[in-house]
Amino acid sequence: MKFSSYKLGYLRIGVASPRLRVADIDFNCGEICRVIERAAALGCRYLVLPELAVTGYSCGDLFFQQLLLEKAEDAVRRIAETSADLEIAVTLGAPVAAEGGRLFNCAFFIAHGRVLGAIPKTFLPNSNEFYEERWFASDRERTSDTLEYAGARIPFGADLIFQLRQFPECRIGVEICEDLWAVQPPSSALALASATILANPSASPEILGKPDYRRSLVQSQSARCHAIYAYASAGPGESSTDLVYSGHSLICENGMTLAETERYSFDSTLELADVDIQRMVSERHKNSTFSARGDENAFRTIEFSLADQDLDELRRPVPKRPFVPAARHERSDRCREIFALQTTALARRLEHIGSKKAVIGVSGGLDSTLALLVTVKAFDRLGLDRKGVVSVTMPGYGTTSRTRGNAEKLAEMLRTTLRVIPIGDAVEQHFADIGHDPQVHDLTYENSQARERTQILMDIANQAKGMVIGTGDLSELALGWCTYNGDHMSMYGVNTGVPKTLVRYLVEWCAESEFAGAESDILHDICATPVSPELLPPDESGVIQQVTEDHIGPYLLHDFFLFHTVRLQFAPAKVFYLACAAFAAEYGEEVILRWMRSFYTRFFTHQFKRSCLPDGPKIGSVSLSPRGDWRMPSDARADLWLREVGALEQALNLAHGSEK
Repeated sequence: MKFSSYKLGYLRIGVASPRLRVADIDFNCGEICRVIERAAALGCRYLVLPELAVTGYSCGDLFFQQLLLEKAEDAVRRIAETSADLEIAVTLGAPVAAEGGRLFNCAFFIAHGRVLGAIPKTFLPNSNEFYEERWFASDRERTSDTLEYAGARIPFGADLIFQLRQFPECRIGVEICEDLWAVQPPSSALALASATILANPSASPEILGKPDYRRSLVQSQSARCHAIYAYASAGPGESSTDLVYSGHSLICENGMTLAETERYSFDSTLELADVDIQRMVSERHKNSTFSARGDENAFRTIEFSLADQDLDELRRPVPKRPFVPAARHERSDRCREIFALQTTALARRLEHIGSKKAVIGVSGGLDSTLALLVTVKAFDRLGLDRKGVVSVTMPGYGTTSRTRGNAEKLAEMLRTTLRVIPIGDAVEQHFADIGHDPQVHDLTYENSQARERTQILMDIANQAKGMVIGTGDLSELALGWCTYNGDHMSMYGVNTGVPKTLVRYLVEWCAESEFAGAESDILHDICATPVSPELLPPDESGVIQQVTEDHIGPYLLHDFFLFHTVRLQFAPAKVFYLACAAFAAEYGEEVILRWMRSFYTRFFTHQFKRSCLPDGPKIGSVSLSPRGDWRMPSDARADLWLREVGALEQALNLAHGSEK
């Protein structure tokens, strides 16, 4: 299927550092034009080049030479002509002699053969190795809003925003090098005036430690402004006298680096990324800073046009597990922090109510195991005897020897109080009371067991004067995969902020970092056990027959849908496109759509369960607590989302039909 880049909210942008010779304008112009043509051939729609790229930043007093200024203007005109037949807009730097005799360090915005505007630098560095005030005036000193340049009168000023006509949310603001280092960067005001892409043509020399600082600065400004930040810096060709330049260029989006060029290359460097403008707009909708915007009337908007394109290959990372860091060392740090959040939250609740007892149902599955580990560590933090943790196994019709054995051995090894209470007789009596045939393995058969277990836990908590610790996770809450007033209910749910794909990593991390020996071996075996509620009898060989993911779909996909739907507010078409990009090797398009339909159906119809959740700690940026991040009416309809899924299904069928 074909997907429109603009409709999905993406724009392919680039940062480049062309080969450069200081003051050799013809050479520089040729290299710039070649980089522009190369970027355009790769589908780039907006390219940022360095500060004073036409002449070189290191010209010094040569900036006073009239010949240099005239040739620079002619080069900008030639570069604009190169773009005439290309679907690409370009920002690059050159010196400008404005009316009144002042020189300005400017960035030019070029598209379809025209110079659409010139942006003068606002903050001029004038200490240490920098001496810009010797040559240039600040934007604050300009006396005109227009400039006669390259054969046309163009808008002139740092108050310009360039808007893509076919994609109105694409609004580009430009600041230059030192502007970003200022206490109040111009990009902050540009963002408040709705600029979603912030461009910075720069010439930043290297010293020890500066690349990390520069990267951090660009990342943080993109995060603070909920924007895309494209930073293009001058390369080694600028290196002269006492200074070395590396060509360190970056594209960051909302605090995350999407692309970064190789440093110290004497060849021209170019990096591209598909940036998500739609996401930036969505992030701003939720941010009160942007609800009280700056004065948009203080900025001039200049429109330009660029044709849309099919997004065949996405140039940005799409993690399969958005809740789980890809790098192992990051994953370990994340797990340690999550475990600390869970144990601290539970310890605080126990301390507040003055309880020295906690009751938890343990099944030998991932969720109850994590909850048990959290509870034990919370008791350790409070200096309480682990015997106050009452671990209850409640074998039923679907319990296997593997899960029961793991649950009981782990509870004993952790030195908790183990109670084994079979539920078979009680459930059979309940079936007799309500007139249900035990041979009918329907919803009543399953939920009666879940509610019996919850009743036992609640009553033991009353006996012990303690509290029931909930074990259900975030993914189960999203899908409604819990029995209402059964495992849905507890007195405190420690896992409610942890999605299923992360639960497994947390238990594995505990096995490797928090526990050792036989305890670690059991935890590894629990991680290798299929996820199951164990409410239906096992097969003849005693193996789990009721595998959750066979019924509701892979948690890997559902957690992916959850993150992109709730955290990023993406529509089904965009979620589908990203899922296809992430899971091309694992799942076909039909399979992804099948489980996507299931996700939206279950997510909407089970909100009533989330509307009355017990307390539980918020862990990450996705939370479904009705008291916190997610306020959704229980009777909201899923029709809009399901219709879009239906349209995708129809388009997929048509595509397959045309292939035949």
